[in-house]
Amino acid sequence: MDLHLVPGAEPTAAERAALDGVLGPARDGWDGGARLRGPEGNTAAGGHAARERRHLLLPALWALQEHIGWISPGGLNELCRRLTVPPADAYGVATFYAMLAVEPRPARVVHVCEDVACKCNGSDELIAQIEERFGGEGELSADGSATWYRSPCLGQCDRAPAALVGDAGEAHGERTIAPASAARVLEVLDGAPAGEAPVTVFPQAGEPSLRLLRRAAAGGATELDDYRATGGYTALRRAVDLGPEGIIRELKDSKLQGRGGAAFPTGVKWDAVAHQPARPHYLVCNADESEPGTFKDRVIMELDPFALIESMTIAAYATGCERGYLYIRGEYPEPQHALEHALEEARARGFLGDDVMGEGFAFDIEIRKGAGAYICGEETAIFESIEGNRGEPRNKPPFPVTHGLFGKPTVVNNVETLVNVLDIVAHSGPVYAETGTEVSTGTKLFCLSGHVERPGVYEVPFGTTLRELLDLAGGVPGGRSLQTILMGGAAGGFLRPDELDLPLTFEAAREAKTTLGSGVVLVLDETVDLPRLLQRIAAFFRNESCGQCVPCRVGTVRQQEALARLVSGKTIGGAGRELAVIAEVGQCMRDASICGLGQTASSAVESAIERLGVFS
Repeated sequence: MDLHLVPGAEPTAAERAALDGVLGPARDGWDGGARLRGPEGNTAAGGHAARERRHLLLPALWALQEHIGWISPGGLNELCRRLTVPPADAYGVATFYAMLAVEPRPARVVHVCEDVACKCNGSDELIAQIEERFGGEGELSADGSATWYRSPCLGQCDRAPAALVGDAGEAHGERTIAPASAARVLEVLDGAPAGEAPVTVFPQAGEPSLRLLRRAAAGGATELDDYRATGGYTALRRAVDLGPEGIIRELKDSKLQGRGGAAFPTGVKWDAVAHQPARPHYLVCNADESEPGTFKDRVIMELDPFALIESMTIAAYATGCERGYLYIRGEYPEPQHALEHALEEARARGFLGDDVMGEGFAFDIEIRKGAGAYICGEETAIFESIEGNRGEPRNKPPFPVTHGLFGKPTVVNNVETLVNVLDIVAHSGPVYAETGTEVSTGTKLFCLSGHVERPGVYEVPFGTTLRELLDLAGGVPGGRSLQTILMGGAAGGFLRPDELDLPLTFEAAREAKTTLGSGVVLVLDETVDLPRLLQRIAAFFRNESCGQCVPCRVGTVRQQEALARLVSGKTIGGAGRELAVIAEVGQCMRDASICGLGQTASSAVESAIERLGVFS
């Protein structure tokens, strides 16, 4: 391929070293090395091999970002040479992700969350103090070494408000600050260390009924010996005894439904992939937990990483996958570190590799770090991101079970869905199905945040009412009144205080015209300005739309504009006309958007208008 690189832009030694760390040293002129002279120099070779490594584009972009602080034209040129990718293509990928920069940035960048849960816990005041005492976002510190930016949800809603500190350079790294104060953020911007990782508090710690949280709530099991001492890897041994067909049979008997929001039967999905003749098969764990208000997967990955690794290994054995990808959101440094350590231990002890536990099957897992794109939580957008493309969803059909990652049959499940598999395999599907209801079996993780006495991740059986869950969390603090509850996150819907007796099941949520979604339960008291909260939700969807399809790209903008006019009182044709525009735009997005982002972008806004009477 004849690459038209940016003229005069050459990489620095540091940029070359960063890329070598991901791609290995250049081998010849067709791989970014020295061009050959004479007859050999007139022969093209290695192009196909280089293009087959296109899937390393995002990790290589991350390497430049982490080591240099931004992706320079020279660094991008070198990356394009190494992978035989057109610069315009690579630039399109780099600019797709919010955490990657193609303009110079200082070595330290602090991202301060301004999303709904953090707003309930003082992020507006925190940001105002930073602006007053430091300067607006993007402004540099006195020595030019640091800056800050507003950020969508960082997945720290249980300990809001939150900030994420990123340091570039030789000793690059990231650290979460939660809860964050203006004083602490200003210290970090002034060069102070980011500090220790925040501590997760489990309000249900010590309860014997916990299943998915039993290890995490008891202090965690981040070492393999600790994990095995609490029953770890017994499920995988039973899985080998059952065989692939037996595992899938137990999964179907359990009636396990996906916990990511779609609630698709997991056993049906696994069975479809297992019987596909095309090879290889792939397994993708969707750990891109970016729905505002969601943080349940974070605590499992950080405190019980081997449970996820064992679950993925069982899934791979049952469906014939030899390779797994764990796609984790870029804002989760602590969970990523825990998983990296756990993977190293699992490989060293024979629980991953060419001969897992000596049972004659091969499986390994590679972590892929996202870079700040909510859309990559959509299952086909994950494939595009892993393959080195912009994370834009694909049209369906074909579906992932036949044409998924790299065009091959692929199993995609989120973290919570996968860890449920351990109890199903260990104790049988029918025993698992005894908990919950006939349709919604097992337990469910809920993320309680906002104006609640004891925020955190709660595990309850399906069928528990919303009132009972809110009582577990201590209710609204300070004697204030409950105004509403946002269920399912920004893509969910609102419930009134008189609807607290709703059973938390998939079937009851559908009947009530709401959703459990990813398990978000955001509690809002009487002090919340709902119209302005809706503006934040609308801004979130406008910013996170990938722009691929017109209904979502245009609709999210029109929705935000109409809300802005309603809030300001400067309507066009009156409030009734603006509400009609919001309803019409919402219907268009639901009917014609390619993926779930556009199809649910108006859900919370319309539910607030219809259910709560906002703007009426």
